[in-house]
Amino acid sequence: MKVDADSLPCRSLPLFLPMTEQLLKRLRGMSEEELKQLWKCNDQIAATNIERLKQMDLQRNLTPAILSYVGIQYQYMAPGVFTCKEYDYVEEHLRILSGFYGLLRPFDGVTPYRLEMGAKLSVGKGKDLYEYWNNRIAEALFQETDCIVDLASREYSRCISAYLRPGVRLLTCVFGERKGDKIIEKGTLCKMARGEMVRWIAREQAENIERLKDFTGLGYQFSELDSGEDFWTFIKE
Repeated sequence: MKVDADSLPCRSLPLFLPMTEQLLKRLRGMSEEELKQLWKCNDQIAATNIERLKQMDLQRNLTPAILSYVGIQYQYMAPGVFTCKEYDYVEEHLRILSGFYGLLRPFDGVTPYRLEMGAKLSVGKGKDLYEYWNNRIAEALFQETDCIVDLASREYSRCISAYLRPGVRLLTCVFGERKGDKIIEKGTLCKMARGEMVRWIAREQAENIERLKDFTGLGYQFSELDSGEDFWTFIKE
């Protein structure tokens, strides 16, 4: 994650900020060794993030979420070169899942943190973050829409899929290569394709889910034969 409080202003604070404050309190109460085990990282990365915890302010010097993340998916999304029209589109249509913040709108203000959704962190009565967030993330999404395009990893999308209810559609996009009679997904290539698709959707200003079938970024093409009602498969030949 990076700090960029200058390029674009934040428009809001995260929806579940009180729950994030509880997570911060829990993390600050852990020893350095416990944090290192939780984060599964080396001493240098641990030291950086322990210092972050000490200095962390959830309401000041914030970066819009859309500009804060710098992983492979966000590199291919390339939000730094979005047009104003594309920023407005993702503010309405894109939601970011987070182990620390729960659910983020693109222009919610965030601060750098290290906490994966799959981290084994017990908080209150919950044995991990899935139990901590429970159905809150899903219910917040369901209040906004009844059709969700899943461009997240399974670690995060299970926060939604576990709480699906009648009348809500969760469409998962699969990006793979054909190997014999199987479709093989490769982690890094999937991340690249997910980011590329977000960028493409924003550029196209897509309002009809059927438009996603036209995506051809990074050499992928929609395969009707390999798709189903709840998953659409894009093949890189």
